[in-house]
Amino acid sequence: MKRTNVLKLVIVSASLLLASCASKKKLTAEQPTSPTKPTSVSPSASSAEALAAARVAFVKKVCDNQVEVQNIVGDMKFNVKSGSKDITVPGSVHMRKNQVIRLQLFVPILGSEVGRLEFTPDYVLIVDRMHKEYVQADYNQLDFLKNNGLTFYSLQALFWNELTVPGAKTVSTADMGKFDVTLDGGKATLPLRLKNGNMNWLWNVDAANGRISSADVTYASSNHGKSELKWNYSDFTAVGRKQFPAHQDFQFTTTSTNKVKDVKITINMSEVKNKDNWEPQTTVSKKYKKVEPNDVLGKLLSL
Repeated sequence: MKRTNVLKLVIVSASLLLASCASKKKLTAEQPTSPTKPTSVSPSASSAEALAAARVAFVKKVCDNQVEVQNIVGDMKFNVKSGSKDITVPGSVHMRKNQVIRLQLFVPILGSEVGRLEFTPDYVLIVDRMHKEYVQADYNQLDFLKNNGLTFYSLQALFWNELTVPGAKTVSTADMGKFDVTLDGGKATLPLRLKNGNMNWLWNVDAANGRISSADVTYASSNHGKSELKWNYSDFTAVGRKQFPAHQDFQFTTTSTNKVKDVKITINMSEVKNKDNWEPQTTVSKKYKKVEPNDVLGKLLSL
């Protein structure tokens, strides 16, 4: 296995993942229609209010499932498939709520780190241990993302198995009414939807326990092409008082790079714990060369 190919594939995967998760900062929500006679409430109006309340209650049920810990740490088996390439390497996951998502990739058997991907609210960091190079840039510096209003928090919600309102850190009580769900007592899985400009979110949720089993995200615009992301969750394990999906796989296709890219990533975590004895910020050695983001990513994405 060529180590350089492993790192390139993973960096391409991370870059495309960010592109597929791009979102606008403002939501366009349908304004409620005022009653014709404000002094009286018709039976149909009461039914509509009851239905709206039931929808909000279901969204709250989904939100209540999210883990309450601030740290998710575990070993992982990382697999990436792109075209004819199918590569699996060991690694680790370190996530601290609202601060960082870090994926570290190791050389099989030897265990030394070959690359690191780090996402924070302010920047993206890609460290290439093989060539002693790194890229650190805010989201607007990446030319294929800067016009899409990307936020860190939407990506975090996907990794943490949560709902998200693009442009917001968390889903507030006021935000819960923005989600659309068709409540059907006969279905085991219910679709929960949110539209945000050119982006559509769909979460498939267990009707009984409110657990998210998958998320589908689509984004399309005349200027930035089309991106589709399908994210699946399984192998839920206890972390604190709640359940966290130790197995996550996501597949995305994008034309935002002027060339169709189709990548599937699988993360199998083990020994998932709430550990806080690690530093959330990576300090890059002065011996490493900083590379301009557009030059490096543009070259990698053209492979």
